[in-house]
Amino acid sequence: MPVGTQATVKAVKPEDLINSEVEIILANTYHLFLRPGHKIIEKAGGIHRFMAWNKPILTDSGGYQVFSLSDLREISEDGVIFRSPIDGSKQFLSPELAVEVQETLNSDIAMIFDECIPYPCEHSYAKEAMHRSIRWAERCLLHKKLKEQILFGIIHGGMYKDLRKESAFKIVSMDFPGIAVGGLSVGEPVEIMFDILKFTLGFLPENKPRYLMGIGTPEDIILAVKEGSDMFDCVVPTRNARNGCLYTFYGKMNIQNSRYAEDFSPVEEECDCYTCRNFTRAYLRHLYKSQEILASILNSLHNLRFYVRLIKKIRFEIEKGTFDTWADQAVAMLRSTTEH
Repeated sequence: MPVGTQATVKAVKPEDLINSEVEIILANTYHLFLRPGHKIIEKAGGIHRFMAWNKPILTDSGGYQVFSLSDLREISEDGVIFRSPIDGSKQFLSPELAVEVQETLNSDIAMIFDECIPYPCEHSYAKEAMHRSIRWAERCLLHKKLKEQILFGIIHGGMYKDLRKESAFKIVSMDFPGIAVGGLSVGEPVEIMFDILKFTLGFLPENKPRYLMGIGTPEDIILAVKEGSDMFDCVVPTRNARNGCLYTFYGKMNIQNSRYAEDFSPVEEECDCYTCRNFTRAYLRHLYKSQEILASILNSLHNLRFYVRLIKKIRFEIEKGTFDTWADQAVAMLRSTTEH
């Protein structure tokens, strides 16, 4: 899922997302709650009409943003009091309000309100936060009113397997139609992340979507699928595009490098995106070095299409029964080639 934090995927029109075959995007409850406000979006006819996107939208609950973007916050059983980074005003989010905001936005998939913890974190606090998130999940379920909207549960527990196991059993028992693994990729070594992911997924049903939150490099997605993950979101494709980093099946490309100054080939010969069909590496480098807005647009279009192609390739290899072999080869290629 490309990330559309402010009800927009940065530098990309909805029409271009559709042309890139993007099937679903993510929007941010926390940011839209603060600006322009969920009531304004409701008056506009809901988030789909507001941003002219007629395909599915998943909204996160705002839990991660409350804990990562707000310096001043007070956590209690009721919810979280925090200062708006926009104007410094005091704001409050609870499990019930997070559900109300997402129902007002009228997204297709909503997330429970959860408490995110940093890495590293003491076992005692990780346990306290995990139990609070479970109680908040129960409150979200009780407060849910919009039948058409799907609500996902989220598993927490930091890097502690006993807590992850307990959280998984509790969340699974609530019978959410989809389950997310949260609290990973928060600064821990990648080996620990995949160890905890593999352990946690072992407790989740295979007949429901399993959403690994905040994971986004191509190799991490491939490895996470290998462990059994189904859904992902990350700002990596578009953020890195705006910083001149382009993805290919042969590795990453830093388009500002001088080696591309007279390179009149596309970013990737096999790519069918608008950027690769019309423009050269030399032109993209020129745009980036000139700080032209078009650089962010064309780079983002390529990266988003690459990610769609990556997911299509993963599905194809799974259907063929050759995914494991292909995955090992693809990850080796992506890791060994940092500049194409």
